[in-house]
Amino acid sequence: MGHEHFTPDELLYFRAAGRVRSWERGVSLMREGGPPDYVVLVLSGLAKVTADSGNGYTSVLALRGPGELVGELSCLDGTRRSATVTALERLEGVSVSSEAFLRLLNTHASLTLAVLRSVVARLRDSDTMRTERGARSSRSMLARVLLDTAVRHGEPVDDPRGALAVRMNQQELAGAAGVSRESVVRSLRAMQEAGLVTTSRGRTCVLDLAEVRRWAEE
Repeated sequence: MGHEHFTPDELLYFRAAGRVRSWERGVSLMREGGPPDYVVLVLSGLAKVTADSGNGYTSVLALRGPGELVGELSCLDGTRRSATVTALERLEGVSVSSEAFLRLLNTHASLTLAVLRSVVARLRDSDTMRTERGARSSRSMLARVLLDTAVRHGEPVDDPRGALAVRMNQQELAGAAGVSRESVVRSLRAMQEAGLVTTSRGRTCVLDLAEVRRWAEE
């Protein structure tokens, strides 16, 4: 999450090649199994990337925010979508057809390199999370997800000052951390009692990043 570093010129390439669209909260930008017909460069808002397993469990693979691409992998190799991307809040982005996206990459070497770097960074993130899930406690994994999400996509809140709000409900946190919802409930309760977080209606406010980081490293 948050690895893209497109230059202003590269962002203009996307805008020139596509059109600006908006999606309301809960609306899917693209669905798992769908055709690789376009990519979206997020301009504002936040989206979750999810995949369904055979037993009906939905995993939150990542969050994507401003400056990040979604849908590029299937457009690069021409395969059907491997995940669903859903707006967590009203989202605005530039939709670029797969043909136009591939033309951009063929025309602009710097853009191709930027996309490649973001893909590599995401793969490293995925490998790290997969490794840690087998070695860390549920509480540690939840703290890691809260920390990463707060730092990369958290919204500053007025009260208490310095806190960062994470717009994910308990089920989404469970899917992102790879733990049960019951484990999330227990861990959030422990974090609340320790004064690290507060929770309310589908969002968690991280009050103490340093202490949450310590829990993530346990």
